[in-house]
Amino acid sequence: MEIWINPACSKCRSALSLLDAEGASYTVRRYLEDVPTEAEIRAVLDRLGLEPWDITRTGEPEAKELGLGSWPREEAARDRWVTALADHPRLIQRPLITADDGSAVVGRTEEAVREALGRGRDAG
Repeated sequence: MEIWINPACSKCRSALSLLDAEGASYTVRRYLEDVPTEAEIRAVLDRLGLEPWDITRTGEPEAKELGLGSWPREEAARDRWVTALADHPRLIQRPLITADDGSAVVGRTEEAVREALGRGRDAG
């Protein structure tokens, strides 16, 4: 299991605390420092079953500067969104947790983190 975090994010810290309390084995990726490639973002999107605009923090100042609010949310624009996330990792929703069964969740709630934990245990 891997969790992509921003240490300054309270939701990330909460997710880590829950993983620790449950004795989960995981790897931390500080994605603002260890920026994911476009290929890694695509792989996580596939695991999440989501589109890039679904995991984009559109309220961030960088999103407004890029004008993301007016970008089309359609297949033809997918690569443009993925490139924006790779070039501006602060726009990636967090925390992202990849489970051992090949799935992933956006771990913003305790329920989502527990879902990832359950998937990881079911795969073992």
